[in-house]
Amino acid sequence: MSYLSLSIALIFVLIPLLLSKTLKLGLEKDTIIATIRSIIQLLAVGYILHFVFETESYMFMLLMVTVMIGAATQNARKKGSVIKGITWKVAVTLLFIEVLTQGILLGFNITPPTAQYIIPISGMVIGNSMVLAILFLNRFSAEVESRQEETELILSLGGTPKQAIRTQLITSIKASMIPTIESQKTIGLVQLPGMMSGQIIGGADPIQAVQFQLLILFLLLTTAAVTSIMLGSLSYPSLFNQRMQLLRVR
Repeated sequence: MSYLSLSIALIFVLIPLLLSKTLKLGLEKDTIIATIRSIIQLLAVGYILHFVFETESYMFMLLMVTVMIGAATQNARKKGSVIKGITWKVAVTLLFIEVLTQGILLGFNITPPTAQYIIPISGMVIGNSMVLAILFLNRFSAEVESRQEETELILSLGGTPKQAIRTQLITSIKASMIPTIESQKTIGLVQLPGMMSGQIIGGADPIQAVQFQLLILFLLLTTAAVTSIMLGSLSYPSLFNQRMQLLRVR
């Protein structure tokens, strides 16, 4: 695709701008900012990846992954502000997911240890883990706040913090995992995933594109389960003091 074709494709940005203006939705500014940021960020990443792919330096690969984890952590932590130490908890969760998935991929020679595979797959895994962390923290914070009396009742009857918070944890974990599971039920029927579509447009064999897409889908299932469960396990103890009393959540 040429830059001229890409410029013409801005028609797809003008349509929502006109609709927002006509219906007085007030989304024009956000749409323009989002468009400009996406152009700058993706072009910058494109040139950076071009450089990293050519050098094949593990130091640059590690730096790219570190930046991804850092940016994802800063974005996800905002939804868990009521949880003490949420920043390092999210960071540790994302780092563990990255080490786990890449360890399996590289350890079993599923993918080669090159930047062409490590960085894009890491981006998909970390990005998905970030979204799941946001979903979990958003739901968990709401559940804890709405069930404070129930939690305190269980504690007063001799229950442990883990027993008192179990319902909120399970509900939040399930709520964050359901979108991933449900989307995979209709994959290929309702939608063709981005990675698969991109490979096909790029000229790859459709069967090979499907195989790589299935690999990503399997990765995302692990990401969904591990992210929610690990983040929940790290987060809930921070809601109680040393005397096993629930800290007030607002």
